[in-house]
Amino acid sequence: MTTEVTDSSRNLEKFSANLARIEELTQRLIAALQQKKPHTPALDAPAPELYGKAMTAFLTEAMSNPARIMEQQVAFWGKSLEHYIEMQKAMAGQAVEPPADTGPKDRRFSNPLWDTNPYFHFIKRQYQTNVEAMEQAIQGLDGLEPADKRRVEYFTRQIVDMLAPTNFLATNPDALERAVATEGESLVKGLENLVRDVEAHRGDLLVTLSDREAFTLGSNIGATEGAVVFRNRMFELIQYKATTEKVHKTPLLVFPPWINKFYILDLKPANSLIKWVVDQGFTLFVVSWKNPDASYADVGMDDYVQDGYLTAIEQVKQITGEDKVNAVGYCIAGTTLTATLGLMQKRGDKSVNSATFFTTLTDFSEPGEIGVFLDDDFVGGIEETVRREGYLDKFFMSRTFSFLRANDLIYTPAIRSYMLGEAPPAFDLLYWNGDGTNLPGRMCVEYLRELCQQNRLIAPGFEVCGERVTVKDVKVPICAIACETDHIAPWKSSFNGIRQFGSRQKSFILSESGHIAGIVNPPGKDKYGHYTNEGPMRSPEEWKDGAGFHKGSWWPRWRDWLAGRSGKMVAARALGDSSHPVLAPAPGTYVAETPKASDA
Repeated sequence: MTTEVTDSSRNLEKFSANLARIEELTQRLIAALQQKKPHTPALDAPAPELYGKAMTAFLTEAMSNPARIMEQQVAFWGKSLEHYIEMQKAMAGQAVEPPADTGPKDRRFSNPLWDTNPYFHFIKRQYQTNVEAMEQAIQGLDGLEPADKRRVEYFTRQIVDMLAPTNFLATNPDALERAVATEGESLVKGLENLVRDVEAHRGDLLVTLSDREAFTLGSNIGATEGAVVFRNRMFELIQYKATTEKVHKTPLLVFPPWINKFYILDLKPANSLIKWVVDQGFTLFVVSWKNPDASYADVGMDDYVQDGYLTAIEQVKQITGEDKVNAVGYCIAGTTLTATLGLMQKRGDKSVNSATFFTTLTDFSEPGEIGVFLDDDFVGGIEETVRREGYLDKFFMSRTFSFLRANDLIYTPAIRSYMLGEAPPAFDLLYWNGDGTNLPGRMCVEYLRELCQQNRLIAPGFEVCGERVTVKDVKVPICAIACETDHIAPWKSSFNGIRQFGSRQKSFILSESGHIAGIVNPPGKDKYGHYTNEGPMRSPEEWKDGAGFHKGSWWPRWRDWLAGRSGKMVAARALGDSSHPVLAPAPGTYVAETPKASDA
């Protein structure tokens, strides 16, 4: 009896403590939400015109083909009634055999209760029926233009994923079981995690994907030995210390995208492309871009080309004493490298010996999933925002890319963090993913309007530093690596751009996996293979049909291609020179900066 009283007292104390904690956290959450800065509504959703077009198309279809609409409605209500009857039978004790799962396995419904418990089973099946009905309705909208239909399909999928029963406490068996097992402690920890994330993003919600305390730049991530040997307003130039006695004569200069930070290529030694390249006997330089604030409002593509690319190339030439460099551009940095090479061709500048492009789009006629955000409604919202604040906050870019893989990058992490009360994992790739950068106002608008929307690198030409250039102006030997399941730079679109380059020597490699994993794919693990085809680049389908598959990483194949264009072996070089002293150890200072938020 005494033991029961003691246990009851302890439970009451714990319950009271949790209530007090919830009250405190609720007050903090309210205060954090009040910090949210108003922003352009166009950044949150497509324009109302899209909904109007969808509704008009649906009504037109209903009037022209009422039998099909009626058939769909009858089928939907019939299935819903069937699910309800099954649930009633199950609750009455009658055994109901779950229907065979004929579709792909949905990890969201892995808990056995989704099949064995009448309540959860009914919710799951009804949700799946609702999804099927919505997809059928969208497929039947024949009156929509293809671009509008793709957007309606995409945003419908966003709604469908958002309304999944797993995203709500009352209909998530995993969360309810955890809450019971922990006597509600998991919900308190979940609220703590929610408050932390809202406070961290000044009233906005962005799920923390990785343990922010698990990594330290320069220590256990971005730790390959090197030094900053040049710095200007746009970038820091990092030279990495040689690990071989001899190195190839022609240096290698990597331009990473400035919509993220460069250390995606230097996460940890086992998967660091930077370390691997140095170990292969190359003198490697990497650009680390400045993370801009409102003072960079007038920085445009010309500034990135002149004060970024051309300046970095010149500094590498001075440090190494070489007349040429081999250049690499990743994603948007590859797009800008294309414009830079076209400009250099117009000027007769032969400083670049060869160029490599990682997951690069230059032909935006088919931009893939990201294209749903490239219409005037979203771009106009961005334009209004940067005109007011001077830059596009990293929050919006991070959110946009997360929504391209919402279940993996938003809802599943949110469930684990806010419903199950779990701490974020110590995962280097997700740490980098959460370490975003801002975009300068002018550059952002120029890139979206002139390159993405108007596709000027293909025709009629993109104006850069006083010259009009297209992909045909690129004449140097090139090697392009695209990724098979890339949702940011679709490989077929990348192929179609590279195909139109003016270069006589073009090599194309197709890696398995996506935008990041297909590039950060070191030798040895053989997790993802790659395709090559030395034949003509006529169409992506024909190229793929004739391509050979190779097990393992593409890195050694690219090394061999690069080595053939990097000259003889010479003595390893020291870091910098007399006119380029060491300014800071790698990974430098710019990569660690967090600009102040605008008060506009």
